[in-house]
Amino acid sequence: MAADPGAPGSVVVATRHPLVEVAPGQPLPPLPRSAWIEVDLDAVVSNVRLLQGSLPSGIRFEAVVKGDAYGHGAVPVARALVGAGVQSLSVATFDEGLELRQAGISVPILVLFPIPPELVPDALRLCLSVTAGDQTLLERTLAVLDGLTDADVPADRELPVHLEVETGLGRGGLHSTDVPAAAAAIEASPRARLAGLWSHLQAAGDADRTADQAARLGVASGLLEEVGTTMPDRHLAASGGMLAATAPSYDVVRIGLAMYGIVPDGLTVDERHAAAVAGLRPVLSLRARPVRVTELAAGTGVSYGPTFVTSRPSRIATLPLGYADGWPRSLSNRAQVLVRGRRVPAVGTVAMDAVMIDVTDVPGPPVTVDDEFTLIGSQGEETIDATEVARWGNTISYEIVTAMSGRLPRVYYAAARAVQMRVVACDLGRGGGEASPRGAPAKEEEPGPLGCE
Repeated sequence: MAADPGAPGSVVVATRHPLVEVAPGQPLPPLPRSAWIEVDLDAVVSNVRLLQGSLPSGIRFEAVVKGDAYGHGAVPVARALVGAGVQSLSVATFDEGLELRQAGISVPILVLFPIPPELVPDALRLCLSVTAGDQTLLERTLAVLDGLTDADVPADRELPVHLEVETGLGRGGLHSTDVPAAAAAIEASPRARLAGLWSHLQAAGDADRTADQAARLGVASGLLEEVGTTMPDRHLAASGGMLAATAPSYDVVRIGLAMYGIVPDGLTVDERHAAAVAGLRPVLSLRARPVRVTELAAGTGVSYGPTFVTSRPSRIATLPLGYADGWPRSLSNRAQVLVRGRRVPAVGTVAMDAVMIDVTDVPGPPVTVDDEFTLIGSQGEETIDATEVARWGNTISYEIVTAMSGRLPRVYYAAARAVQMRVVACDLGRGGGEASPRGAPAKEEEPGPLGCE
């Protein structure tokens, strides 16, 4: 069974990848490779405040940190959010919630997809809220709860259950007419509590479709009121529904992508949120230094296939990352990257561990292995964002950032200083490395974390 973070004598650790804290004035341990992600924690906090300020008064901002915080790193991002006063978090799976509890995150955490019933006792001990969107799984969940004794879990501990309503997405949730019976079953269980009623939008930018979904959630709400059930927190809007202003805010708004400085692809932002969106700052940058820069003769094939053959003498840089790191193979011969503040083309097929860049036309001294390349982020006056990369790869920005592999080191910045590093493994006995300062405003004092509710 999972350990209760609040139990006396518990030893808890973050289990995904080791986080290395960097003492003030001290350099990072050496990065294990010359390709890495930078995460600006001050930008996360700034984005949250802008978005919170754009919400109606009294609406709770729930930060979505599923998918390893959309590829940014769940534990460091969650800690920054809680430090900024965010009162609740959402994840997709039980183990994502477990990771946050093991890292000492104590605010309420909602698991958005139903968990296996056998993990319900662990969810109860960990103060996780769960979702029920299927009648059979709800019955099994309540049966497990009702079978627990005070020796298993403290008698005063209740499992918060959020009922998902099928409003038109077609992937999960109870039909509106089944909601009253499900709510009654939850209320009849001494260890369960009805904590939420929610759904998810199919096309947030489509006002008519969204209005229809909101109406169906309204039907479920009305049926609960008819039988005298106390109305739990309701939530429907996420980043798209909020920014397009197509969905009611209800009691809670779940914000994911926008919090990371990215507007959902193709979304038309409502004018009431335009100022907040204009101030959003991208949180993630992807950078690399070459492992080789060489001259290739005209007629030389580059990478597998080859899908690219040099038409002239060319200078080609090899960057040590590829599709195993989340840089899609679909970007082969399509993407651009930045070096010395200018765009240069990626050439050849993206490999598992390598991307090749044509730097022949970069002015000044020849590009060398000491040059820093930016694949996502800003350099000089140029910027390549996740949305542009997604267009090249015929996908969406969500996939670009969430696909960033765990083997890419992540360096976390606050107040323009590297404060943490996350890697697959780290030998702390090998001394210090270097982390360049990045231009970010000084961090303000933040309130402490909230208690587990």
